[in-house]
Amino acid sequence: MVTKGQRINNRYEIIKLIGEGGMANVYLAKDIILNRDVAVKILRGDLADDEKFVRRFQREALSASSLSHPNIVEMYDVGEDNGYFYIVMEYIEGVTLKQLVKRRKYLNLNEVLDIMLQLTDALAHAHESYIIHRDIKPQNILILYNGLVKITDFGIAMAMNNSQMTQTNSVMGSVHYLPPEQASGKGSTIKSDIYSLGIMMYELLTGKLPFTGDNAVEIALKHLKEKIPCITHEMDNIPQSIENIILKACAKNPKNRYNNSREMYDDLKQALNDEHRDDKIIEYIHPEEEIEESKKEEVKEDTDKIKIEKIEEKKPRKKLLFIIISLVTFLMVLALIFFMLLPKLLEEEDIKIPDVKNMTVLDAEQLLEAEGLIVANDTQKIYSDEIELEKVIKTSPAIGRTVKKGSLITIYESLGSEKIVIEDYTGENIYEVKARLELLGLKVDIDSENVDDITLYKGRENEIINQEPKEGNLSKGNQIILYYPNVVVYPDMTGWLLEDVEEFVSQYELNLTILESETSEFTSGTVIDQNRKEGVLVVRKAQFIITIAVPISEEE
Repeated sequence: MVTKGQRINNRYEIIKLIGEGGMANVYLAKDIILNRDVAVKILRGDLADDEKFVRRFQREALSASSLSHPNIVEMYDVGEDNGYFYIVMEYIEGVTLKQLVKRRKYLNLNEVLDIMLQLTDALAHAHESYIIHRDIKPQNILILYNGLVKITDFGIAMAMNNSQMTQTNSVMGSVHYLPPEQASGKGSTIKSDIYSLGIMMYELLTGKLPFTGDNAVEIALKHLKEKIPCITHEMDNIPQSIENIILKACAKNPKNRYNNSREMYDDLKQALNDEHRDDKIIEYIHPEEEIEESKKEEVKEDTDKIKIEKIEEKKPRKKLLFIIISLVTFLMVLALIFFMLLPKLLEEEDIKIPDVKNMTVLDAEQLLEAEGLIVANDTQKIYSDEIELEKVIKTSPAIGRTVKKGSLITIYESLGSEKIVIEDYTGENIYEVKARLELLGLKVDIDSENVDDITLYKGRENEIINQEPKEGNLSKGNQIILYYPNVVVYPDMTGWLLEDVEEFVSQYELNLTILESETSEFTSGTVIDQNRKEGVLVVRKAQFIITIAVPISEEE
């Protein structure tokens, strides 16, 4: 049993268990040499002594190690340490595509296209390296918070040029995404991954699976026999070009599918172009029942051969045929039993996320892990006016949601109420402080305030002389008032009209006296002189005298 703090190969220090599979368990660990988090996949103890499983585990490492692509989880190291067979991989902090669909119900078209472009590009790279995934499903697709998609679990990947890895009688992937050729017990090709991609694309757009049933056998038979439902009939906003991609990927006859993932990538990239606006529904070139027809021909050929054999050879051939039919029937019964048991084997327990609100993060982690859930390594920290500092606000998926055992849960920890610290801003520029506080989310008002000695504030008209509140903490949206001195200086009013002067006088409560002077040098009715010089501080109630130009009177 691998325990917390244990070091694998004296390098990878185990932090906690983050996943359990049929072949191996996955742990979050710290690479103490490169000082980074990694995922360490360790073959289960009860299988480590099984030579067959060990060989398969090592083949997984060898096939996966050749892949290097931004949308494929990277493998760093592989080895064996004191009986532990391990693979060290990139650690991804995110959620599975299945979790995202359950949370969102379905994704919009642009989101689906972005995800599918990343996946087809990644699989094209894998297929060009002669590696088939064989288990493409949303549970094996991780999506990071920045939208980057990563394919995980090439653990059952098969090197196409390695005949020892061919398992024609085994069904490796989840039955809901199972290609017909795998459902009928045939080997996988790159077109098998393409079929699974098409099924998954349908699910992302509609939020539901195209083929469902009460048991795995029923679902597998639908993959073999039934046409995929028409997505454009269910969703009016899906263009025919998009449905055509799904139909081509999900053809029963592999001859009707895309030849490779790159072709599917190209169609996805161009699907919304104007040239595809009037696309008609795709028509298959090859008959979808071609596989069944070929079987009938084989039977017919065998029958013809039997008819032309010598009479003395008929009985042993019939006996041999009977043995073959019996053996095939026996294998079919075994396959049916396997399919009936498969849901039970794959079924994960449903767990209701417990209420951890207001708990400490440590207590919440312990409760969630005790329920069989996996807690994300990084806790999200946000402000809350209701939950006190360092207590749990919520989880994602939400408290009370029903999830599968082993689901990833993210904890949101309270930073307390988001407070803005108010200082004493006296003497600072009022407009600079206003801009600074508004960026923090406060409502800032400015106003003037009378001062005892205005002479002290000449040249300091924009300084803060008071504020409300004085100091302390405010929340976003609260108001603060900044005050500047009620100080002003006389401008040069030469050329002003009388109404402009009267407005200035009224604003500052001056006592105005108007004198007249006959002159031809200035426009009649404009100011030609004032008793308070430009730049002198204005004092309320002060006497202010101006001289207005009037025309020179003509002598009679």
